[in-house]
Amino acid sequence: MKRYVDILFVAAFHAPFVQDDADTLEKNFNVKKYIGHGYFAVVKIILNLMTADVVFCWFASVYAGVAVLVGRVLGIKSVIVVGGVDVAKEPELNYGIWLSPWRAKFVRYALRHADRVLVVDPSLRHDATRLAEYDGQNIAYVPTGYDCEKWKPTGVKVPVVLTVAVVQDEARIKVKGLDVLLQAATRLPDTRFVIVGTTQKIATALRVPSNVTFHPLMEREKLLPFYQHAKVYCQPSRREGLPNTLCEAMLCGCIPVASNVGGNPTAVGQAGLLFPSGSVEDLVKALEHALSLDEQASLKARARIVSLFPKEKREAELVRIIEGLFA
Repeated sequence: MKRYVDILFVAAFHAPFVQDDADTLEKNFNVKKYIGHGYFAVVKIILNLMTADVVFCWFASVYAGVAVLVGRVLGIKSVIVVGGVDVAKEPELNYGIWLSPWRAKFVRYALRHADRVLVVDPSLRHDATRLAEYDGQNIAYVPTGYDCEKWKPTGVKVPVVLTVAVVQDEARIKVKGLDVLLQAATRLPDTRFVIVGTTQKIATALRVPSNVTFHPLMEREKLLPFYQHAKVYCQPSRREGLPNTLCEAMLCGCIPVASNVGGNPTAVGQAGLLFPSGSVEDLVKALEHALSLDEQASLKARARIVSLFPKEKREAELVRIIEGLFA
């Protein structure tokens, strides 16, 4: 049964994990969505706030800063979900909203003054408090949740290393660690590598060994057969929150090999292999080891995500937090 709370759901862009939370909130509350960006988006957010009890923002952003500010004036509660890029400042990778001084001011205000800030991984709490320079008492750890019945293994795995990485420009190559992955692929010429989400322009610009196949960005549902097919899923990123693709792949029985950054260790735990970010040598060893493991490793990977990150757990937490704003 829906609660009598009106929520304005705000995001700058469409993404599967954003839609997941919108769907969850719509099951339990009265929700009006606004997903968009640009100057007009600021006006629309302010106008829509007039009839809301809570503003729920995916990512700490300029839009979240405006929403929190106006919400405080109008007496409207605010919730922000921090995903990763919104608490990143990595000049060497040209990555993170905090690299822009004027945007950083809006993000700092949003984090400091939101009623609740939800981080998908504990590592992001440290980043948020460090960059926004505050005690973080409004921060709660609420990991993303996954549909364990939708993402499940089927059939026999084949010795393929799969990576899903949305790389639309050269700056993202290093963020997602594709340079390291391709060097590892060169060292493992008899192993097939599949990379999904990278544009043909980027793929052409890279030095790609013959054992690597690229596929363009596709809808999330179309990733299922890729996850079910591959024995190993590799997340070689230099920066991550809690990667959705890594968790979905593990649910489908992929043995995870991931860089030891951000939320990767949270997802992998003892159910896979971690390697130092940027180390080709360690990545090669980890991939060789993962490819040699038996079916029990696959079952262990799935069991970890089933136990830690079911979608029902996130739904219950979101409902509890929003209801708690009015307790």
